[in-house]
Amino acid sequence: MPDPAVSLIGPRLKSWREKRSMTLAELSETTGISSSTLSRLEAGKRAPNLELVVPIARALRLELDDIVPRVAPDPRVKRVTKKMGGATYESLSPESSPVQTYKMTLPANPGGATEVPHPQVHDGQEWVYVLSGRLRLVLGEQEVTLGAGEAAEFDTRVPHWHAAVGNQPVELLSIFSKEGKRIHMRARPAGR
Repeated sequence: MPDPAVSLIGPRLKSWREKRSMTLAELSETTGISSSTLSRLEAGKRAPNLELVVPIARALRLELDDIVPRVAPDPRVKRVTKKMGGATYESLSPESSPVQTYKMTLPANPGGATEVPHPQVHDGQEWVYVLSGRLRLVLGEQEVTLGAGEAAEFDTRVPHWHAAVGNQPVELLSIFSKEGKRIHMRARPAGR
């Protein structure tokens, strides 16, 4: 069964040739490949091979990557859900991503407004966006409560801590570096 990407090489070559305002005869003269062979290749009636494609690419000032269509992988992320200390972490980015994105659900915490925080410090940046509920964020000496639709970004080398406030859980998106992922995904007690 032929690769569908291979069947697109001829039409792409024709498109590039036309963009360069070059006739089949001019391309034939430059490459030493007959006009009829070039025409059949562009029409998909001749299978492309390196002996044909490389000289054509040179004549059209192209890289092979310009001629062979790139096939995009399936962009969907395989979600992995972990539960730790009452919190739920759902991955929204692939493991290979330079930044890690999670949908986090922190459990209801009626005493969250008065709970004594246990801040963490690590390399990186973190960005959080509250989807629902209320989030208590302690950042160094500063403390804020974020509601749905609010976001915060901070340097994680500053001692930080967060927890839900009130009788409802808080759902948030959290984006951080791999260093942050290692810290945040450790098992930890509820509310920390």
